[in-house]
Amino acid sequence: MPELLTLPNRALPTHVAIIMDGNGRWAKARGLPRTAGHRRGAEAVRRTMIGAAELGISYLTLYGFSSENWKRPLTEVDDLMGLLRRHLQHDIAKLAEEGVRLCVIGERERLPIDIVRLIGDAEEQTKSNDRITVAIAISYGSRQEIAAAARYLAAQAVAGKIEPDAIDEEVFAACLMTADMPDPDLVVRTSGEQRISNFLLWQSAYSELIFIDKLWPDFDKEDLAEAIREFQQRDRRYGAVASSG
Repeated sequence: MPELLTLPNRALPTHVAIIMDGNGRWAKARGLPRTAGHRRGAEAVRRTMIGAAELGISYLTLYGFSSENWKRPLTEVDDLMGLLRRHLQHDIAKLAEEGVRLCVIGERERLPIDIVRLIGDAEEQTKSNDRITVAIAISYGSRQEIAAAARYLAAQAVAGKIEPDAIDEEVFAACLMTADMPDPDLVVRTSGEQRISNFLLWQSAYSELIFIDKLWPDFDKEDLAEAIREFQQRDRRYGAVASSG
């Protein structure tokens, strides 16, 4: 959508978050194993990262693997970890050339040790890039994230390092995994499902939500642009009176 590329920055969401859903259904509809859907979904991830950068988005968060996804069959989990491993090994140089700063949010201690090392290497290699920050949520659950922040602040209070009365929304948000990112302006979910599935519950309190019928492996830059166009039509009031009165 070339016309979107020329829109002023104020018209764009600063942070877009996407729940990437539909890999399995994409594969089933074609008589393919679920792993084929995940592989095609990985291609959509690359397209979306580059597309978001070209559209002028500053932050993109992609829900790649939830805390609940560990309950899936071991063969499927192993395939997903293998995909992640390969892309961390082979795609980071290209992303770095495109100005992508990559970070990962989630419970890294549950991931294979070699993947944790690859994540650290990717973050180090791209840390100076500033065209777009892409956060991949892996082994991530928002309730778990909130509970961890609460435990940390409780421990700080017990140790006398912070007064309970000093804990406000800003202090709490600084203890979340997204502390160095603005809250998402727009949350998109593919596949037609209309729920947020334990994703950025605190951070998306005032996000605009857009649900797209297209399955994730078919998602592309034009779909992202269309979601942004719809976002631009929304009147974001944050609980106040509409600007039109």
